[in-house]
Amino acid sequence: MRRRTVPPASVVFVHGIRTSATMWRSQQEYLAERGTPSVAVDLPGHGTRMDEPFTLGEAMHTVDSAVREASGRVLLVGHSMGGLLSTAYAGAEEPAPIAGFIGASCTALPRGAGLAAYRMLAGALNAMPDRGMWLSRRVLDATLPASTRDDFGAGGFAMAAQDAALRALSELDLVAAVPRIGVPTWFVNGQFDQLRTHETLYRRLAPDAEFVIVPRTTHLVTAMRPRVFNAVLELALATLETSS
Repeated sequence: MRRRTVPPASVVFVHGIRTSATMWRSQQEYLAERGTPSVAVDLPGHGTRMDEPFTLGEAMHTVDSAVREASGRVLLVGHSMGGLLSTAYAGAEEPAPIAGFIGASCTALPRGAGLAAYRMLAGALNAMPDRGMWLSRRVLDATLPASTRDDFGAGGFAMAAQDAALRALSELDLVAAVPRIGVPTWFVNGQFDQLRTHETLYRRLAPDAEFVIVPRTTHLVTAMRPRVFNAVLELALATLETSS
């Protein structure tokens, strides 16, 4: 009996707020060594698109275009804001053309008091003479290993796009989207991630998803523990590559 050939997989990465496609360099280097093609997008207002305004429509279009242009069976991977956008995309009413999904640091609902506090903090940073860059760099220096520290900010920091992006996220209906995700799904959180606020709800909405909690890690799980995150990538890709 001939074994059915499974199309090869590729990966689309979607970055978090303020950062850019460069945050995924460690993951893309790992995938290149593995022989798996990948692409990391820049969302509007970020990275190479810093001069563009951030809109929810253009952000979702960016994700959709990257997925449709990728080859083979697509694993969609998003972090923080990129994870929230990718969750909404993966759970859209019309099934997304993806074979698997990893949402990192994004088991939260961007609304209410939590979102208001985040916007207030972003506004306070933007009001500083250097838009809070000195403080941001000190935090990154203290938390990220040298191997990924420069990658996180290599594309610049999109301080000006923060408020528009945060406002846009409040339009996402993730409570409706999460149960509609019909592909193998992994949610990855750092143990001390501030966006674990609705993790219990996500577990209830997505009972078949796998939840990976990385010990002694904060929100920047992809950069703080790149080898652990790459292991999750390997698990997801192995799942896609061996399923019919």
